Amino acid sequence: MKQRWIVRVLKIAAIGIAALGVFGFVVMSLWNWLAPAVFGARTISFWQALGILVLSRILFGGFRGRPRHSDHWRRRMKARWEAMTPEEREKFRQGMAGRWGCHGVPGEESADPGRA
Repeated sequence: MKQRWIVRVLKIAAIGIAALGVFGFVVMSLWNWLAPAVFGARTISFWQALGILVLSRILFGGFRGRPRHSDHWRRRMKARWEAMTPEEREKFRQGMAGRWGCHGVPGEESADPGRA
């Protein structure tokens, strides 16, 4: 189970690095194509393009992150969960475990004897 999380984190990190590289290349290409012709500015390198991305994030995006639109969803889900009977909760857990690829609910024996 721990290996799954490590692989998942590595995949997300690789996608993040690739996205950063693509965005940096796009900013560099657009700057070098437009800014010298329009403003008479000099061309920039890839690392300067990444610096422009970071600077624009600081100036226009801030460090607070995006507003959490999921708060409304969480409140609704919590209210539904509290309104469920214990049998409904167990049925919901089993349905989610099956949907997300979990094999059984923690604390229960697996139906497949090959699984530990």
